[in-house]
Amino acid sequence: MTENHKHTRILLVEDDLNLGFLLVDFLESNGFKVKLYRDGQSALQGFTRAGADFCLIDIMLPGMDGFSLTARIKELDSKIPVIIISARSLKEDKITGFRLGVDDYITKPFDEEELLYRIRAVLGRTARSVTESPDEAEIINIGRFAFDPKNLSLIKGGNSQRMTIKESRILGKLATSVNNIVTREEIMIDVWGEADYYTGRSLDVFISKLRGYLKGDPSVRIVTIPTLGYKLEIKN
Repeated sequence: MTENHKHTRILLVEDDLNLGFLLVDFLESNGFKVKLYRDGQSALQGFTRAGADFCLIDIMLPGMDGFSLTARIKELDSKIPVIIISARSLKEDKITGFRLGVDDYITKPFDEEELLYRIRAVLGRTARSVTESPDEAEIINIGRFAFDPKNLSLIKGGNSQRMTIKESRILGKLATSVNNIVTREEIMIDVWGEADYYTGRSLDVFISKLRGYLKGDPSVRIVTIPTLGYKLEIKN
């Protein structure tokens, strides 16, 4: 990942959850920020609401298919890079994709490394400007911890805890609303792009991990507000 591309936000649309989660982990481990959607309509809503810098779109999706989704996204941002990922290898499908303005078309099954290099190649050609989001601009003090969202680090004394992108974004949401409730739905929509049973279970896991990171300071704790959300409490 080059310095120019390390903040690239990828919108991934894949209805196969197992493949989707694998791709999210792989791409995030290579420095990308990824939001996974399982159908075209929710992906379009997510793109309209938050935008993206790059799209990976499957064709066969429930409801709105990948071609229709691509066309709608291109109407909103004609320059956004798009790679189609599909089990369909017909020439007609590839022609349809390229007519819509996609930058590449890769058929399943594919090697993750190949996908990575195709993404980098497209980014190199399109040279989109990727900016940092506002909550990644500065150090945030959380009790005895110094939270560095830009570098995905939680620092206390001489010790630094490396965080994942999702961990950092969740903690950032809580840290910018200290002692105030942040709803589960708000966190899930911001971090995953949707709020459902699966993302709710994932959120529970990430909250548990964040509590583990913060246990070194007894004045800091993440409180669960039943049926509503969470609150980052810091005692003076």
